[in-house]
Amino acid sequence: MNIEKIWLTDSAIWIRNDKGEEACEAFADYPRLRNATQEQRRHYASDDFGIHWEALDEDLSFEGFFSKPEPTALYKLFMAHPELNVSALARRMGISQSLMAQYISGKKNPSESRLHLIYETIREVGKELIAV
Repeated sequence: MNIEKIWLTDSAIWIRNDKGEEACEAFADYPRLRNATQEQRRHYASDDFGIHWEALDEDLSFEGFFSKPEPTALYKLFMAHPELNVSALARRMGISQSLMAQYISGKKNPSESRLHLIYETIREVGKELIAV
């Protein structure tokens, strides 16, 4: 997918591809972007696959702008708990952040054992926090 333009409004980030199609993602749908300042939102980087806010630890894939699958259980979990750091959780599990993002978005389906590992890792983090 070739993206020709990326721009921000007060409430969303927009893209336009080389076919002239435009799509947006609302900041309100992403807790880290929702809670960020406009200045923080302006500090993003893009590549052939998507947009990344390093300081916010947030990634949006260009494909996701144009396809809106039914939210997965993992998506709902991470949206309900923005305090969970997806990248840190993926590192802890020994998988890439991009693979974890694909599981959350529904682009890829984790195996039963991988899904169990994700939930178990979240439970371990919870136990560690309770012990504090």
